[in-house]
Amino acid sequence: MSDAMESLYPFLYSDSSDLAAVLDQVRASTVAKAAEIGELRRAVGARDGARIAECARAAAARFGAGGRLFAFGNGGSATDAQQLATLFLNPSGGAPPLPAFGLANDTSVVTALCNDVGVEVVFARQLAAFGGRNDIAVGLSTSGNSANLLRAFDEASRRGMLTIGLAGYDGGKMAELDSIDYLFVVPSSSVHRIQEAQTTIYQVLWELTAEEVAHVPGHTR
Repeated sequence: MSDAMESLYPFLYSDSSDLAAVLDQVRASTVAKAAEIGELRRAVGARDGARIAECARAAAARFGAGGRLFAFGNGGSATDAQQLATLFLNPSGGAPPLPAFGLANDTSVVTALCNDVGVEVVFARQLAAFGGRNDIAVGLSTSGNSANLLRAFDEASRRGMLTIGLAGYDGGKMAELDSIDYLFVVPSSSVHRIQEAQTTIYQVLWELTAEEVAHVPGHTR
């Protein structure tokens, strides 16, 4: 473990340190990471921009029909799912609030399902209880291989929900599912860059959906 940490942060383990050199290393690393995520975001936008807009129109139609959004993920992706739900539920700029829920938020439900049944059903069981044909299921994963997300997408699809997946690498097992209507894959092997790019995807998805909802017949703020 110490060898791995030393390779990542050599200046912390050296007998002497040159502050100017350390700052130069940090600056260069920051610039390189910013350039990497910038290029990755441009690549995702060029490849998937039209599909994100199409997905937003489909989501707006569900909201216009009285639907709700359910977002879910594990670990850092659970935090991203919570942020996504918050964007819809508590928007800025005068956009209409839309019903959205983070399925990892209720610790009592999550721990009960994990303890009594198994972690693989923690999202699927909630969708089975709450999901309907007008609703939207959004699952986030860096690897695309989370078993509980795969179960959740299958359950959501059976219930006629609009299903949206965000994954990294090559999409993992999520790319093999027929139960995901829109899958957006960030082509990177860095968990950090994947999550940063996924943040951009769901931010754009929210903005476009909010714009589209305003044009859905019968929808009022």
